[in-house]
Amino acid sequence: MMAEIDETYGKWAEGLSKKILAKMECVAGRNKNKIPYSAKDGVWCDSSKDNIGRWTNGFWAGINWQLYSVTKSPVFLENARWTEKILDKCFLDYRYMDQNSGFRWLPSSYASYILTKDKDSYNRLRLAADSLAGRFNSIGNFIRAWNEDGKKSRIGWASIDCLMNLPLLYWATRETGDWRYYAVATKYADTVLSHFIREDGSAIHIAEFDTKTGDFISPKAGYGMDADSSWTKGQAWALYGLTLSYLHTKEDFYLDGAQHVATNFLSHIPDSLLVPVDFCQNADCGWEDSSAASIAACALIELSCLDCQYSEAFFLAAVKMLEALVKNRLCLDKDRDELIENCSSSFHDKVQGFPLVYADYFFIEALWKLMGKDVGIWGVGNAGKN
Repeated sequence: MMAEIDETYGKWAEGLSKKILAKMECVAGRNKNKIPYSAKDGVWCDSSKDNIGRWTNGFWAGINWQLYSVTKSPVFLENARWTEKILDKCFLDYRYMDQNSGFRWLPSSYASYILTKDKDSYNRLRLAADSLAGRFNSIGNFIRAWNEDGKKSRIGWASIDCLMNLPLLYWATRETGDWRYYAVATKYADTVLSHFIREDGSAIHIAEFDTKTGDFISPKAGYGMDADSSWTKGQAWALYGLTLSYLHTKEDFYLDGAQHVATNFLSHIPDSLLVPVDFCQNADCGWEDSSAASIAACALIELSCLDCQYSEAFFLAAVKMLEALVKNRLCLDKDRDELIENCSSSFHDKVQGFPLVYADYFFIEALWKLMGKDVGIWGVGNAGKN
């Protein structure tokens, strides 16, 4: 039965991918020498000029590498290479070297390295991995999330997002044989299970620790509605991140944690299958986050491939969410840059419902997984599995 479902949705993804590739050839051509974040009136902004340290700046390269892997079109290769090189500016400014090294250099340099074996990409990965490992607090077993912002100290802050950066450390151990990286990654993943995942399977966004004693102090609201709510993108990061830690370590407690988060996530999705910004938001609040849906769909597809009790349910939930996005939030207009619409960055932002480049990335990754063509930027998948 599962094989038939896989084949059906593989063909569905193949058909849809042709439309996406036709659009993205145009989008890539008119967005050369740019690093998109969000779009206004159908035009991508350019973070390379106003915010080179933005945590999302690797995903444009990731999009182009995913597209290049199936087309070998020069425009995708040129965009990916240019983005990777300009991100070198981040290495020269400590403010930009935070927990997000994986988000910046896995979609850019790791994709480049596994597809082309580029030596400069390898060098960037080693620098990024050392920077990330250096943020580890061995007293509290957490990775410091961000640097000072000029307003308040964030020395003891750690976030659920960082789970997605751990594959950079798993790669470093696999590549070098140095188990320090693996130890940092697993100790942080263990801390997530201990302090971030609630009893019901929901996850907090930010935890504060005492940097001297290592004691957990309290959760913080972060980008969700409040400290006790359930910010959906945070749930998606937890779901995907724990799945990835299981795939890299084969430790069953990470798989158990991922399934626990997945079950909670799926129990809160509305009938529309369009994911809200926060699962605890008021019923009359219509805010959605299509980026959370795209991330969760990728995670559930990976999770469904594992030997777990709810594999078929996880897979069907993923494709149903993708179908809802295609029906309601997918833009195939070649004159507009974005693919996925109606996203959110934070519950308390004044503006809601806009495109985000990483929503497009994860949507493409999910389709490529269904086709068996995913590049594997998280160290797992077709190209990145070794």
